[in-house]
Amino acid sequence: MTLRQEFLALAQQPETNFSELCRRFGISRKTGYKWQHRYQQEGTAGLADRSRRPEHSPRRSGPAIEQQVLAVRDQYGWGARKIKKCLERDGQGPLAKSTIHTILLRHERVTNAAHQTVGPYQRFEHERPNQLWQMDFKGHFRLGNQERCHPLTVLDDHSRYALCLHACRNQQTATVQQQLTATFRRYGLPERMLMDNGSPWGNDLTHQYTPLTVWLLRLGVGVTHSRPYHPQTQGKDERFHRSLKVEVLAQRVFADFARMQWRFDEWRHCYNHVRPHEALEMAVPASRYQPSPRSFAEQLPPIEYSSTDQVRKVQTNGKIWFRHREFQVGKAFGGYRVGLRPTMADGVYDVYFATHRISQVDLHRSSISPRAD
Repeated sequence: MTLRQEFLALAQQPETNFSELCRRFGISRKTGYKWQHRYQQEGTAGLADRSRRPEHSPRRSGPAIEQQVLAVRDQYGWGARKIKKCLERDGQGPLAKSTIHTILLRHERVTNAAHQTVGPYQRFEHERPNQLWQMDFKGHFRLGNQERCHPLTVLDDHSRYALCLHACRNQQTATVQQQLTATFRRYGLPERMLMDNGSPWGNDLTHQYTPLTVWLLRLGVGVTHSRPYHPQTQGKDERFHRSLKVEVLAQRVFADFARMQWRFDEWRHCYNHVRPHEALEMAVPASRYQPSPRSFAEQLPPIEYSSTDQVRKVQTNGKIWFRHREFQVGKAFGGYRVGLRPTMADGVYDVYFATHRISQVDLHRSSISPRAD
């Protein structure tokens, strides 16, 4: 159900390639049009495997509205603003936020403690979907079977659309690459990804590249690292983690990975398609997201350089020889070729891996300068 709803939400976005979207979701165009027709005729109920649920009741009286307010609160734990938006979106309203808050107070779902007054937030977001994705691990925790769960999260910067929420067994490169591959196949490639300096996508300030980020560069995805000890650089993903903790993980223990992933999938759909987002003027992230037109390449493209580039092969120790001198590039590039291009400064060369500038070589110094993000 949630996959079909997600498919239809993405299909309604302008300029979406319907055939390509069907391919990414693993269905035929005939099946895609069938889901569209059923949804137009029957709404969400038409997406079920022919197990019909009762239609919504006609407009209800006051007590019925009150029960709906409590039901949304008990299911999601939302406050009056989100409950108001949710009910009005379903045709129940208009409702006053104060009325909903009074209902919650009367049934002891909230307290009437004075709310802390804060100033207006300064928010920055990219202009279009897929210009930047933020990626991070939520802090790990123990499941009921005593295994450690490491939630991997990927969020679109423009729309706040949650592209990946997966319960991982570890934070190793192979695990992250497997989940990113599945995400890229469904949503396409972003222009750039932002991540912190931790494993497996960070190393240190001098050598910022790892096998995982080199793989991203080969796919044509730019890599940016946040400033050390500045989690606010990834503020949208950090805020997503806070919502995840409050609405899913707080005061709960899940038995195993299967149950944890089932709950993650359920909540991700709610977050993207149901839950009003205050930073989006109470719209849902799905209303602002559409898949990337850049499809994932199953076979990595060859690395090519122009005839004017001075090409050198990186040794296994991460070094190259250039002008009878040795320079450190980074062990993550061991075995690959890089291209050197002269700059306007005498004796200074930009170092490129594929189409990405990764650093500079200064012949006046014996070391390589790190790339400035």
